[in-house]
Amino acid sequence: MANGHTRVRGIAARAGGWSARHRWAAVGIWVLFVVLAMGLGSAAGRVDVNESDQLKGETHTAAKIIEDAGIEEPASESVLLQAKDAGGKATDSDFRSAVAAVVEAVGATGKVTDVTSPYDTGTISKDGRSALVQFDMRGDSDTAGERVEPVLKAVESVRKDHTGLRIEEIGGASMMKQYDDAFGDDFQKAELSAVPVALGILLIAFGALVAALLPVALAVTAIMATMGLMGVVSHLMPMSDTANSVMLLVGLAVGVDYCLFYLRREREEREAGRDAATALRIAAATSGRAIIVSGVTVCVAMAGMLFTGLAEFEAMGLASLMVVAVAMVGSVTVLPALLSLLGERVEKGRVPFLHRAKRRDADGGRKNRRPAAEGSRFWGAVLRVVLARPAISLVVATGALLAIAAPALGMKTQQLTLDQEFGNSLPIVGTYNRVNDAFPGGSEPAEVVVKARNINAGDVKAALADFRERAVASGASRGPVDIKVHAEHNVAFVYVPLVGGSDQDKAEKSLQLLRDTVRPETLGKVEGVQAPITGQVAGSHDFNDQLIGSVTPVFAFVVVFAFLLMLVSFRSLTIAITSIVLNLLSVAAAYGILVAVFQHGWGASLVGAEGVGAIVAWLPLFLFVILFGLSMDYHVFVVSRIREARLRGRDTKDAIRHGVVTTAGVVTSAAVIMVAVFAIFGTLSMQSMKQMGVGLAAAVLIDATIIRGVLLPAVMALLGERNWYLPKWLNRMPDLTHDEAAEAVAPTPPPAAVEGERVGA
Repeated sequence: MANGHTRVRGIAARAGGWSARHRWAAVGIWVLFVVLAMGLGSAAGRVDVNESDQLKGETHTAAKIIEDAGIEEPASESVLLQAKDAGGKATDSDFRSAVAAVVEAVGATGKVTDVTSPYDTGTISKDGRSALVQFDMRGDSDTAGERVEPVLKAVESVRKDHTGLRIEEIGGASMMKQYDDAFGDDFQKAELSAVPVALGILLIAFGALVAALLPVALAVTAIMATMGLMGVVSHLMPMSDTANSVMLLVGLAVGVDYCLFYLRREREEREAGRDAATALRIAAATSGRAIIVSGVTVCVAMAGMLFTGLAEFEAMGLASLMVVAVAMVGSVTVLPALLSLLGERVEKGRVPFLHRAKRRDADGGRKNRRPAAEGSRFWGAVLRVVLARPAISLVVATGALLAIAAPALGMKTQQLTLDQEFGNSLPIVGTYNRVNDAFPGGSEPAEVVVKARNINAGDVKAALADFRERAVASGASRGPVDIKVHAEHNVAFVYVPLVGGSDQDKAEKSLQLLRDTVRPETLGKVEGVQAPITGQVAGSHDFNDQLIGSVTPVFAFVVVFAFLLMLVSFRSLTIAITSIVLNLLSVAAAYGILVAVFQHGWGASLVGAEGVGAIVAWLPLFLFVILFGLSMDYHVFVVSRIREARLRGRDTKDAIRHGVVTTAGVVTSAAVIMVAVFAIFGTLSMQSMKQMGVGLAAAVLIDATIIRGVLLPAVMALLGERNWYLPKWLNRMPDLTHDEAAEAVAPTPPPAAVEGERVGA
């Protein structure tokens, strides 16, 4: 086929053209950008989210009081001593000697302070079989896990001498250490294994090592640059380790996807007989434009997290937004330059047996090749059925997705407790449960932070004593209620074990009793006293309240802006509406799978999620934002191809067939990579990470198959020419449609069967 002249317009086409003409400059600028971003980030350092910024409400107020007072709360530890024999009591001589031995042993380490005996503090269980030795770790509580090892060994030595008793340590430091020992490398291994998994799948998809390395190289360099930028930006909006992990996931997903879209289109045009320059020009104008539309849509979706008011979510949203923007820019600038530089060498390192070798004739043409746009035979067969019976296909696919989504109607969200998060995978979970059984709420007490003009004033002391008494009398706590006074700061901490213990619902009722009844009747009557209540249960409650309040603005922002972007990108009201509806259906199905597996336990044993019974509170909103953004990758790519075929003279049904079948390979490859990477996180022992991995993997799989392969073509086939409907009053909208001008393309009559594009380029 002769190569003609193609007139192109738009940012993507111009960027790709400039990069192809100035190859070394484009590559050099990209490398310089990555190096500078990393250097600046390293020099600036990263500022992480402060505890006082994590939440609003009482939890925030309490953290702010502590921060302003300059009080460093130590990591508190407890040693549970419990008689193994049902007849054993804390009053027994052996029990007393064990308590004394524990007090002496932990004190002798020099790592602790304020060691208290249960006989002095009254921390003996109601049945008399259990007691708690309590103490604080010296030094910074954030690094206490690194210093707790000698204390654990001291407790272990006492346990060996008193075999008739169960002697176990639990607290912030010991949990931190056990968590780090068990899972400290878990995330790193998952993150590192994601890259070779993606590379392996790309190697199968392209059949050549160089072609497979390009998407991974782009994704990795985009992630490296973003990590540097996060350090700089963190001085304006603090970041976190969680934001870093989410950024890596999103960056790898979109970086590989965008490069895959571009590279596949360029190869397709080359295999159709076009020269290298023309193939690059067409790829820039088509896939490049789809990448920009998709990237902007994903950025808008990620920006929705900024409306939550939750510092952790804001950090995740901004980090994800930045990596998507960087990957998008890299895809439409440095990638064309690299493809221009490599030329035919992009086929180097071919893997035997994966793809048939392509032979060249004397004129440089390729023989014995499968037509480039022949597309997927499997999806071709599926589409023949869908397009022959679109109404039935629509009803069946929608019914199936609604059935999958149905369990989501009963979704229960909460911050997972230690036993829910880790199950039986950590020994300390058993200790946690035994402490809660013997001392309900003792492992995670509510903490009342009392701030007064004079904490030692008579009325304040009386109110504190009254609060301690009424907390137990009201039924909110079974005691003991401890008070720790910091007179020099005029602050006191009141620790209240909540009735309900690890049962989140019951513990929240106890919390509300303290906040709504006990506090107003005691501390609330003293003028000038602040007494916000914080702690694990309070934090979970406040987090849920704030999260629920942010759902509507986040939902509205993401949906409205995604709708507007689709409207101006395709200049079709119908396409914009159907895009939103299909994406919402995909997200709903993912919710349904999460609830069925992790809340109801259907098939939970297959993923190691037995007995969780709830969805971690932050996940639904997080999934909505991430999935709504990522699903636009496929949608924009497929619909762009359908619209392109329609502009070139094909009727609507044939354009649908052509668009879906010719994009099936790249969408399938991209989806397989995403599912594989997300599934890695589904294998982690932490239930919150497992839920995130399973939810993302299931949603991407549904999106790339049922949504794009069945529902989208069925809906578009039923709508026919109405797919391209735009009211006259919207004609003045900005025109962001296809970068390759339709009038510059010689139209081709619609073929009888799916065949290669005949685009006069």
